[in-house]
Order: sequence, then structure tokens, then C-alpha cells
Amino acid sequence: MNSAPAVLDRDGLSALVKVLVADGRTVVGPTVRDGAIVLAELTSGDALPYGWGVELEAGRYRLVAREDGAAFAHSAGPQSWKNFLHPSRERLWSADRTAEGEVSFTAHEPVAPSYAFLGVRPCDLRAIAVQDRVLTGGRYADDGYGRRRRGALLIAADCTEPGATCFCVSMGGGPSADPGYDLALTEVVDEEGHRFLVRAGSEEGARLLEQVPHRDADTVMESTARSSVDAARDRMGRSMPPVGLRELMGASLDAERWNDVAERCLTCGNCTMVCPTCFCTTTEEVTDLTGDHTERWQRWDSCFDLDFSYLHGGSVRRSPRSRYRQWLTHKLSTWHDQFDTSGCVGCGRCIAWCPAGIDITEEVAALDAERGTEAH
Repeated sequence: MNSAPAVLDRDGLSALVKVLVADGRTVVGPTVRDGAIVLAELTSGDALPYGWGVELEAGRYRLVAREDGAAFAHSAGPQSWKNFLHPSRERLWSADRTAEGEVSFTAHEPVAPSYAFLGVRPCDLRAIAVQDRVLTGGRYADDGYGRRRRGALLIAADCTEPGATCFCVSMGGGPSADPGYDLALTEVVDEEGHRFLVRAGSEEGARLLEQVPHRDADTVMESTARSSVDAARDRMGRSMPPVGLRELMGASLDAERWNDVAERCLTCGNCTMVCPTCFCTTTEEVTDLTGDHTERWQRWDSCFDLDFSYLHGGSVRRSPRSRYRQWLTHKLSTWHDQFDTSGCVGCGRCIAWCPAGIDITEEVAALDAERGTEAH
């Protein structure tokens, strides 16, 4: 799209939410709940987390008040858009036995909500693109994901306030939204007021923008917004070591560092649950008390679960060492072999929400240091 950037004020952003709701869309965006900034359905722009930010560290997340009243000046929270596009539990089909003893099967294909995701961080926009490739680009497409994804409208929010656990720049991303959005917002709060630079990335995005009060952006506003995003690029709290990750992980399968991390890892699977790209699932059957009705459900699974690698006779990966190594090696190395991309977008959720405070960037740096020592 080559349409000129526009400017919305707070009322204009609220009007955008009203237009989306009037269009029959389920608007999902950040809001404050239970001491965190979570993703939930919004019926009004007033529900956005104006005046709230977060403090992050390894194994630590705290909601903090901001003086500037910004709505999107916070880092990735405990959820990602995966929770909506690739839900943690989904019914696939049901089976019923009739009085005559015959069995009939019914596929469960509910009408997917027409989502509008408001405030998608650039790292999460990249994660959605990765999941698109994984869940719809292969030979065995996830039909449920495809239905939800096709109807989803993406409104990105450029990052102007990276957290202490963010490292997207070192993973080839950045605080500015990549193509793939319908609208992209850059929030600016200064002496000139509170406003949002808006870029349309699709015809649908341009159509929506025309329906809300806005004004054309001048060069000063564009420059101010660009400077805010550029400054964020230099304030990442973490960085992945500048090494060839695919080669490093392949050469580190027997590294001593895996024993060190295994002593700290609880194998709880938190990292895979909060990760915006982890996609593994399993299936389970649920039968009612009569035995005449059965349902098959798909639910999230984790490579940290002992049953994940279960074969006849037991699990292949019994130790915390082998399970953590599998997760990190797949994420940073063999994911390329399967999907021609990394499985990590540098959002930092796995660091913040690890109860043991294990830091993926620290572990990779330690593996690189160990390989360097062995080389000499």
C-alpha cells in the first residue's frame, strides 16, 4: 500500500474500535487484568491499558504505572495471539452410537470468529507469520487455524518501549512492524499531545482508516514517530550472541552446559506455553458415562512432557537435560530444516515467565563460550 500515513488521537482510536465492533468483528487487544497486561476481547477503546507498563526480568513480571498515559508502551505479556489462532484446546469431532448399535461421526467445524487483533507487537507479527508457515504451509494443514487466520485483521503497534527480556533485533527483527499488517500504529506522547501515526498495509486497512476521524501526517509527526522506534532498537534488554545459531546448536549436542541448565530447569513447560511460535499438540478422547458419546479434542502439548516422546517401553527423552536440549535445538536450529526459518522471534516471554529464571540468550552464550574453549 502506498497511501499516505495519517494521525489518530485517542478519540480516533476509540472510534476505530467502535467501527470494528460495528463490522461484526471480535476485537482482541491488551487490557489490564489480574496484575498483568493480558489479551482479551475489547468492546471499547477505553479498555486499553492507558497509563500502564511493565517491568521484566528473568522469572519476573510486574505491572507498573506510567505517567505519560501511553497505551502500548509495554512489552509482551503472558499471552500471545497464538491463544486465539491456535487455541490450547479444540474439539475435532464427535462420535455417537445409535440404539441400533451403529456409530456416526460428526466433524466439528465451528464458524471462526472474525477477529481484529489490536496492538500486535512486531515480534508477535513475525510469530504469526511463522505459525502461518508451520500450520498452513505444509502438507498437513491445520484447518481450524486456517479458518481463524483467514478472517483475522491485524493492527500492529510499533514497539517504542522494549523490555529487559526483549531481544528481537538480534533475531533479525526489530521494533518496527514488518509487512503483513492491515494497519500499523506508532504511539507518540509528548508536549504536542497523545496521538498515533497510522500506516495502512492493505485495502481493508485503508477502508477502515477512512471510516474514523483522522488527519494527514506531516513530516514532523513522521519524523517523531520514526525516532521513537529507532531509539527502541538501541534499548533492547537482551541480545542473542552474534553467532551462527544453526551451526552452534548442531555442534553442541554433547556440551557440558546442558547439565548445568538441567539442574535448574523444572521441565514445567512454561516456556513452550508462552512462546508465540511453539505449536505442538496431542489428541485425547473423552467419553461420557453411557459410552454412547465420544469426542476427540486437540490440545497443546510440550516437548518438556515425559509423554511427548513416549514410545512402546517408555519415553525417549527421560532427563531434563535431553528435553531442554530438544526444545532449544529445535527452536534455533532444526526448525530451519523443517520450515526454513528460526522458531524464535526474540519476544523474551520464555525468559520472563520461566519460574527458574533461565535465560535463553545466556544459555546460547554459554554454549558458544564452551565451544570456543574446546576449539583452543
